[in-house]
Amino acid sequence: MTSDLQEEMDILRHSIREFAESEILPHVMEWDEAQKFPVELVPKLAEMGLMGPIFPPELGGSGLSYPEYVVVLEEVSRVDGSIGLFLAAHISLCVNHIYLVGSDEQKSRYLPDLASGRKIGAWALTEPGSGSDAGGARTMAVRHGDEYVLNGTKCFITNAALADTLVVLAVTNPVVGHRGLSAFLIERGTPGFSIGKKENKLGMRASDTSSLVFEDCRLPAKNLLGKEGRGFPDALKVLDGGRISIASLALGIAQGAYEQSVKYAKERRQFDQAIAEFQAIQFKLADMATEIEAARLLTLRAADLKQKGRRTTKESSMAKLYASEVAVRVANEAVQIHGGYGYIKDFPVEKFYRDAKLCTIGEGTSEIQRMVIARQILD
Repeated sequence: MTSDLQEEMDILRHSIREFAESEILPHVMEWDEAQKFPVELVPKLAEMGLMGPIFPPELGGSGLSYPEYVVVLEEVSRVDGSIGLFLAAHISLCVNHIYLVGSDEQKSRYLPDLASGRKIGAWALTEPGSGSDAGGARTMAVRHGDEYVLNGTKCFITNAALADTLVVLAVTNPVVGHRGLSAFLIERGTPGFSIGKKENKLGMRASDTSSLVFEDCRLPAKNLLGKEGRGFPDALKVLDGGRISIASLALGIAQGAYEQSVKYAKERRQFDQAIAEFQAIQFKLADMATEIEAARLLTLRAADLKQKGRRTTKESSMAKLYASEVAVRVANEAVQIHGGYGYIKDFPVEKFYRDAKLCTIGEGTSEIQRMVIARQILD
């Protein structure tokens, strides 16, 4: 990385950190306890250019690079993973899917509002019986003349109840497995489309996670996103970028938990000295710092390749796998360093511990990431 680029990223990091600590930090536990996403924060995120950082200014975005996007998500998630998850789902999944495969008309219609933050996006692939196995999807989209009629249910959809625009994967050809999936653009208020159950979650509790229900939901054929039957390969391209965002989210959670641990270890005294003086604590902190730095380098490598237009399937999965598991290990050690106080909601590591686990599940479990990496290195 050149010194000029590093300086630009340091300036960006300082700016986002300052924003997160002033606008998000004071409300973290209030939002977590209420299990409600703070929609009043969206205009502030938009004003900072954080709702569409990787998209060009002419489409409403901020024109940032992928490595800069990593910094954005890391710094927001260092304070609150729920807000980082909201941004990741909106940017990397919904808006990016439209940007990558949408027609010129679809891009001009949807992207300026989404990338500028005037509207919120969501992306729906998972179903009650179809998680890691996308080919098991049962939500159907049947063509009738100039319309598609959708029937089915999606679950665990981030931003579902908040979204103005959703990208939804549905089966248009049920006899060819995942090759029969197609993507569709659906707007809030479309007849036959409703929001189902809101999930009561372990962590990321301020992030909205709900199900979607389609009952004879009619869409104009022009709402097909990309080509019919190309939904699954297009989704894989989207996930290559999405996994970089989850790695960045995990990295932020790990960094936040680590910083709280260093602070506590210096302040907490036992046996007439700060616990930071004990080698057992020093070794924990040393391992945490080393793993976080390794995760950051893996994530920035994937982001750099993405910025250069290279395929990043292996690198994105490596970054996502490693950073998410580092976040879980670091958060676990952070609670251990805090002892009993780590189990109490008055201390931030309790929330980091709960939030971290999702990173090993969302956008492909750790097991799926290992399968993806193995296929890439053995192909």
